[in-house]
Amino acid sequence: MTHANSKYTDFEGLRERAVALRRSGYSLRQIRDELKIFNNDILNRLVKGEPPPAWTKRPNAKDDLRARARELRLQGWTYDRIEVELGCSRSSVSLWVRDLPKPEPRYTPEEQRALMQEGLARLRATQDEERKQTRADAAQEVGELTDRELFLAGVALYWAEGAKSKPYARRERVVFVNSDPGVIQVYLAWLDLLGVARERLSLRVLIHESADVEAAHRFWAGLADVDPSSFAKPTLKKHNPRTVRKNTGDDYHGCLVVTVARSADLYNRIEGWWSGIVAHAQARLR
Repeated sequence: MTHANSKYTDFEGLRERAVALRRSGYSLRQIRDELKIFNNDILNRLVKGEPPPAWTKRPNAKDDLRARARELRLQGWTYDRIEVELGCSRSSVSLWVRDLPKPEPRYTPEEQRALMQEGLARLRATQDEERKQTRADAAQEVGELTDRELFLAGVALYWAEGAKSKPYARRERVVFVNSDPGVIQVYLAWLDLLGVARERLSLRVLIHESADVEAAHRFWAGLADVDPSSFAKPTLKKHNPRTVRKNTGDDYHGCLVVTVARSADLYNRIEGWWSGIVAHAQARLR
């Protein structure tokens, strides 16, 4: 072999030897050392068109994933399912399988809607159970309620929901209106704690005229443990035909109005109790 600088006089002969070495499994470095060709450009020209031996190829960590992705795609899997199954990005999945035919839909549009509805139903059922458990855990956190705790809860409850006098119209009467059975029960328990006799209570139902008034009387009477005949004449709300009522059905009982007779003194005490709660809260905020 004779060469001067970058010019090789027997290039074709060198190429034959380089190709033979390449085909026998030599790497570029081994061919370089064997032929003493240290010019990379000449070396690459000598083996041009000849693939490198398999043993010189650096393994690709994603080759197995790619093969698996293509296998799943041929089985009819969607991009989303492949992505979740293999834990790789959607862009990788697309790159690996985009040359493969798009799979036929597994379900008809009607079946897809049915599956979606089933999935939503399962999700809502799970969420309902979680909410139910959260409420049960929270109820346990309350524990036993002391008389003082019930007293303070009742004061706050009345001031939030009960009737209040105004500077321009003093009406010192204890009147409470609510549609929530639990709220009514807490309020009645609070009145019992204060020593307000049940004989001083006047009960009246406030309800839409199109509702079942007698059923509402029976419901609230059972809740308050009184005879339905003891209720005062109900107050009926006129129905506007242009509006659509949503508070209908067997769970609608209207509101119960609880009025305490001879309650001016009690009302003023409630105002004072509430002022005391506010004063303590303001002190904590300073």
